[in-house]
Amino acid sequence: MQDSFKHKGMRIKLIEQIREKGIVDEQVLQAIEKLPRHFFLESAFLEHAYQDKAFSIGEGQTISQPSTVAFQTELLNLTEGEKVLEIGTGSGYQACILLELGAKLTTIEINKTLFEKSKKMIADLGYKRCRNILGDGSQGYPTIAPYDKILVTAGSPKIPKNLVEQLKTGGIMVIPVGDRFSQEMLRITKTADKGEVEIETFDNFRFVPLIGKFGWQDQNL
Repeated sequence: MQDSFKHKGMRIKLIEQIREKGIVDEQVLQAIEKLPRHFFLESAFLEHAYQDKAFSIGEGQTISQPSTVAFQTELLNLTEGEKVLEIGTGSGYQACILLELGAKLTTIEINKTLFEKSKKMIADLGYKRCRNILGDGSQGYPTIAPYDKILVTAGSPKIPKNLVEQLKTGGIMVIPVGDRFSQEMLRITKTADKGEVEIETFDNFRFVPLIGKFGWQDQNL
């Protein structure tokens, strides 16, 4: 894997575009500027790696456009050293942004092929504080709960109560919720141990569906 001056220059231009879309967290922008996105794409898309677009990563999944990654990450209000659960590893790009920001990360992927690829990529890039899990992300990972933050990178038909339960009091979950074609981005802050939450609603997006027990069932697709 090589990162050229050309690619670095393209990332700087990409950061300018993301800023224009309202992202103001400099740490998030610096992480995106540092991380070579072209490492995570199929060869057919390498020349387009630094466009603000989503691209296929195979297995019917996509790598989100950089401005969406930045937006979700900014909503998390992540602090270095926080315990984070990511639902839907995909290519591993979003996971590496979280790791670059100092998260102690557990990331779950339901697709075995993507799980193996992303686990290798994260290790090859030298990130240490990452636990990769193959499984149904809609169920979370209660084994080591509670978490400071939960980030869901697939569209859910509803707010999964089981994921809220896995948050610490004061913890934040960022999740797109809606139908299979459009979702609202929600930031959910757990305000009490009994599961009381504050919900903030942001823009509409289109994510791949969250498949699993507490997401979309296969027959719904």
